[in-house]
Amino acid sequence: MNQELDRTTAVPPLVEGDHDFASISDLICGLVERPAPRWWWLAFLFCGSFGLLGLYASIYVFATGLGVWGMNQTVGWGLPIGTFVFWVGIGHAGTLISAILFLFRQKWRSSLNRAAEAMTLFAVCCAGLYVIIHIGRFWIAWYLVPLTNSNALVPNFRSALSWDFAAISVYGLVSLMFWYVGLIPDMATLRDRATTPFRRWIYGLFALGWRGSGRHWHNYEMAYLMLAGLATPLVVSVHTVVSFDFAISILPGWHSTIFPPYFVTGAIFSGLAMVITLLVPLRRLCGLEDMITITHLQNMCKLILTTSLIIGYAYGTELFMAWYAGNEFEMYTFKNRILGPYGWCFAIMVLCNVMIPQLLWFRWFRTTPWVMFLLSLCVNIGMWFERFVIVTTTLHRDYLPSSWMMFYPTLWDYLQLLGGFGLFTTLFLIFIRFLPMVAISEVKASLPEADPHHREDHPQGKPAVDASQADPVVHPVAGPVYGLLARFAGPGELLEAARKLRAAGYRWIDTYSPFPIHGMERALRLGRSRVPAFVFVGGAIGVLFAQFVQYYESTVSYPLIVDGKPFNSAEAFVPISFETMILYASVAAVLSMLFLNGLPRFYHPVFRGRSFVRASNDGFFLSVESRDAMFDKGVTPELLASLGGVEIQFLKA
Repeated sequence: MNQELDRTTAVPPLVEGDHDFASISDLICGLVERPAPRWWWLAFLFCGSFGLLGLYASIYVFATGLGVWGMNQTVGWGLPIGTFVFWVGIGHAGTLISAILFLFRQKWRSSLNRAAEAMTLFAVCCAGLYVIIHIGRFWIAWYLVPLTNSNALVPNFRSALSWDFAAISVYGLVSLMFWYVGLIPDMATLRDRATTPFRRWIYGLFALGWRGSGRHWHNYEMAYLMLAGLATPLVVSVHTVVSFDFAISILPGWHSTIFPPYFVTGAIFSGLAMVITLLVPLRRLCGLEDMITITHLQNMCKLILTTSLIIGYAYGTELFMAWYAGNEFEMYTFKNRILGPYGWCFAIMVLCNVMIPQLLWFRWFRTTPWVMFLLSLCVNIGMWFERFVIVTTTLHRDYLPSSWMMFYPTLWDYLQLLGGFGLFTTLFLIFIRFLPMVAISEVKASLPEADPHHREDHPQGKPAVDASQADPVVHPVAGPVYGLLARFAGPGELLEAARKLRAAGYRWIDTYSPFPIHGMERALRLGRSRVPAFVFVGGAIGVLFAQFVQYYESTVSYPLIVDGKPFNSAEAFVPISFETMILYASVAAVLSMLFLNGLPRFYHPVFRGRSFVRASNDGFFLSVESRDAMFDKGVTPELLASLGGVEIQFLKA
């Protein structure tokens, strides 16, 4: 929607239009449930064609050799490595939006985080492919893993390239876990809305038996918080380690201490721009203007403007330090960047990354979608040229003028570049076709009526329950009884009923809702989640394991002298140890959440409830188990009805 925000509104709404819990599910899930529209097929064929061109080019390079690229003896890192750094940077926006903004309790992230997380995964896939292709002999790429191989060789753990492999692989795995954990409640929504057995089975398989109970949400929120806390330093470390590929060298233009923060900021900058590039057209094509509002896009533009200023500061600092240090080789490198044969690339970089984003100071540029789209394209172009400038201008002229050479990309360079973009967009199109591109449960939780204390007097403020169709009369069932299940009007009524049942002495009770209800863990008296303890143990094991592997391989199994350093280089072992700690702690967070919630469990008696499928949509349920000492087949149903329960029924065990 291209309407101006109301200047008198202090806090613009995160979701526009008259949407309740059910309509949000209908809108977002409908994109997956309906047949693919014509524009999707056209985009899929167009992007897939570029992906196939990239595949053909890769096969040709593998069959012929890397000599078909424009690389030469002087410029050994050409387009593939620069594009690798570009794609790693694109993936940083997902972690920023999902993890960092989550820790800062920025609710506006809820409409953007799912698409940004998926973008992260696909960008990391593209980045890894460029590295594997650049190796030339991709069938021995597994030598990067510290495992015994046929030549009894292991990676050099003192090398930044080994740190790079650990950082990228861990980042991809942790991002995958973070993305999947966020998907679990939405998978349950798709499962309960499925109209065919196959869709119900496949979505149910990945939902792991999620039923949205109060205990589920209690451990789930803690695990999600732990993953966000672990992913935040991880996103800083990943591009920091990537910058070490350049910064620990002795080449002028590379060996700079500003590279780590400079690379991290640039990664976030380009990633945010890619999010806008993807979501501005998709929100229109998918009819998600009410979910992804101008407020969301404007906040993204403000972040882009902020990171652009930091990028400009980094450019200026680099130039100043080259002059201030007085090193003639350093000064020549930067003079060559600006005035040399690749000066036009430097000009595009500064124009797109520093100057054009300054237009975002003006509100019209931040609130007009098509303008945002064009600005984000400029940023993506500028950031790609930044990586090209860093890689090429440092290498093509070194200390000996006799070895100066120009780098000219060939047809195969360009085809593989286009192939990467084709693969990325194709994967993203597949994602939005089969999975919800907006986090359903998080958007519902951001609505005002999701607050249990919300009492606004309009239809959206009171979840609809047709009492005339509800049947409060319950009838005993034959055979063993699991307990009673009652539906309530909304989160406030469910929370109040849980409190009163606990006060009445009931202990074996649970609640079920499409999103976490704040205060429910206290009403159910669940106590502190044990997920953090598992996370601590997992992180400790990760550090010890990484230190042991690096010490054993470098000191005992394959001692290797590197620059006269001792075999046990504890300082050089820090990056991989840190990444392994994050990986093990993240795995522990996910597994402990599943273990404490008793998942996967693909059958539960509450699934027999007549309308329990609404628990992942717009229903709020409470169950009382028959093993509770206070349970009575005559008294308990009347108590639930007096607390506002409708559709009260007995459940078979």
